Amino acid sequence: MAGKLTVHALDTARGTGASGLRLTLRRLSPDASEPVSFALDDGGRATLLENGALTVGRYEILFHAAEYQRSCGLDLPEPPFLENIPIHFGVADASSHYHVPLILSPYGYSTYRGG
Repeated sequence: MAGKLTVHALDTARGTGASGLRLTLRRLSPDASEPVSFALDDGGRATLLENGALTVGRYEILFHAAEYQRSCGLDLPEPPFLENIPIHFGVADASSHYHVPLILSPYGYSTYRGG
């Protein structure tokens, strides 16, 4: 069974999924890759890797938080407290489902491995 990598971002300032939040994904090791951009759907979700594309290694998801929050009309200071949120994680079993949720506000965030 091929594994997959998914994300879900919740915007606690608005009480909704973070629709349109832009992120970039890159593999850090082995064999580093160029970043690939994604935008979250209307529910704040995206499938980033599937159908055998997920491999063992270290990865980074970079959530472009301030860009998203400004696009939603939030008045952020300059510079914002959270410009970008990098999540570094490891994939030890490429046949598993790795789910990376992000709970986001202008002044804090939380993440964990979901399922």
